[in-house]
Amino acid sequence: MTTLAVTGHMDLTDDTVPLVRDALRKLLAEYRDGGLVGVSCIARGSDTLFAEAVLEAGGQLVVLVPSRDYRERKVKPDHAPTFDRLVDAAVDVVVMPYETASREAYEAANAVLLERGEQLVAVWNGQPPSAKGGGTADVVAAARQAGLPVRVVWPEGSARTS
Repeated sequence: MTTLAVTGHMDLTDDTVPLVRDALRKLLAEYRDGGLVGVSCIARGSDTLFAEAVLEAGGQLVVLVPSRDYRERKVKPDHAPTFDRLVDAAVDVVVMPYETASREAYEAANAVLLERGEQLVAVWNGQPPSAKGGGTADVVAAARQAGLPVRVVWPEGSARTS
């Protein structure tokens, strides 16, 4: 059994989505026969693409929800059906002990991702962390500092909307 956690950009361009989806499918194909567990916060973009690819590969999905109000406050109406479908498909849903979605709740969820994963899959453009904290680059840096292997997925031609 291999447990992979994911971090990644939410703001992928429409042309980038199929590139990342294909790259994730190829990466996860390596784990088809050995039992795969994917850990994801299932946010829009990379987290969701990873979760879907884990399920397609026959793996088990563990969902981390940053706060009790995350679904109501942060999941946009156009992403809600996908979010709900992935929660329903998960073998485990861990809701972090925060009432409200906040930077603290996101950072705590990221810490649990790194604790649970044997490797981190980062759908990441390689740019350094912003000053905000809690972003993809911050999670990659924390994983590397903890000695967790990081597999970067950023296919040629990929781009972000912002």
